[in-house]
Amino acid sequence: MKVNEIMTALEAKHPGENEYLQAVREVLESIEEVYNQHPEFEKAKIVERIVEPDRIFTFRVTWVDRNGEVQTNLGYRVQYNAALGAYKGGLRFHKAVNVSMLKFLGFEQIFKNSLTMLPLGGGKGGSDFDPVGKTDEEIMRFCQAFMYELWRNIGPDQDSPAGDVGVGGREIGYLYGAYKKLAREHSTGALTGKSYGWGGSLIRPEATGFGAIYYVERMVKQTGDKMEGKRIALSGFGNVAWGAAIKATELGAKVVALSGPDGVCELPNGIDKEMIDYMLEMRASNRNKVQDMADKFPGKAVFTPGKKAWMVKCDIACPCAFQNELAEADAKELIANGVKYVAEVSNMGCQPAAIAAFQAAKIPFGPGKAVNAGGVATSGLEICQNAEHRNWTAEEVDKNLHTIMNNIYDMCVQYGKQADGTINYVKGANIAGFMRVANAMLAQGII
Repeated sequence: MKVNEIMTALEAKHPGENEYLQAVREVLESIEEVYNQHPEFEKAKIVERIVEPDRIFTFRVTWVDRNGEVQTNLGYRVQYNAALGAYKGGLRFHKAVNVSMLKFLGFEQIFKNSLTMLPLGGGKGGSDFDPVGKTDEEIMRFCQAFMYELWRNIGPDQDSPAGDVGVGGREIGYLYGAYKKLAREHSTGALTGKSYGWGGSLIRPEATGFGAIYYVERMVKQTGDKMEGKRIALSGFGNVAWGAAIKATELGAKVVALSGPDGVCELPNGIDKEMIDYMLEMRASNRNKVQDMADKFPGKAVFTPGKKAWMVKCDIACPCAFQNELAEADAKELIANGVKYVAEVSNMGCQPAAIAAFQAAKIPFGPGKAVNAGGVATSGLEICQNAEHRNWTAEEVDKNLHTIMNNIYDMCVQYGKQADGTINYVKGANIAGFMRVANAMLAQGII
């Protein structure tokens, strides 16, 4: 395999799909050496096959807003690779959603799902629908219209979507209600991230954040350090950052920053339980303003408009919001402020130049496909519970999640250990995830 030749061909075939091309290049550069040690992979053209989705569904979503006006959005589902199991990946509702974004997310999902060791293939979907400022009734009508187009192509043994940016428990409820009505079956495993009581799993909303902090804890311990007292900066204030704030606080760390599109809230004394609980109200309000935290808790939170979480001095930086949110300039600011560990909790949350800056500074850097795998892992556990027609206790789910994240960390170390004793977590995650999928594809023939 020659990475530059493959990328040149992909760039010609998929011009302008920058996020997708960025994600593919990162993986191919990581696996190149190992891949070339396996001539059987080259003969079967594993790379040429794995970089292309199995199929992409694109459809029109038409719905009626509060004023009686007809609105039209685009919906998508990218089913990427099913070598390990049924397609699995979230739905994202955001005005910036396009095919390139979903292909990058679906491609990352292949390897993330592989790392969990659960029987899950890769997929992703969503719409350019913007939930910000919409009423509950508008969101319900949109979700129903979206599912009218998608329902035939999903199911627990075919493709099981979950939530993602803009899609939480409320949206999954509306989506599942429409699916159940159309499919005429109570197939709870058809979607995950459901509410507890009708097929949902305990701690699923917190799982991505919980899993991320479990991974970060191992990164910290790898250096002989400990979590207690560490200052953590989080971007975003949705379910992912919320879960991370809960678990970090439980482990004795101090969350000192939350950010949003409008700016950053510095929390000099750390976040407390009342503030963590308020994060859920902020997410549900659809205002998308982190300033609400400062307005609610004057004196505890200081809002600075137009700034990012990375302006706040911290020991651990965790981008939790969106892809490519942390740029090279942000990385340099964090390094200058003494950051010790960085972990992507959002998918591909750091730009390539930012990652290079962290690695050049010898700062341990955890990639999203490993760090945030706790969400899809717990979705997989939710499907298991649905198949058994029972709910596990929160302790059972959390124990399984913790075990999965520890195993992922161990695989990253196994494949990412360098000659100088440092760990290249990006390389480790990519190789570990790829090898399992590649061997499955090889065993199943040219299909």
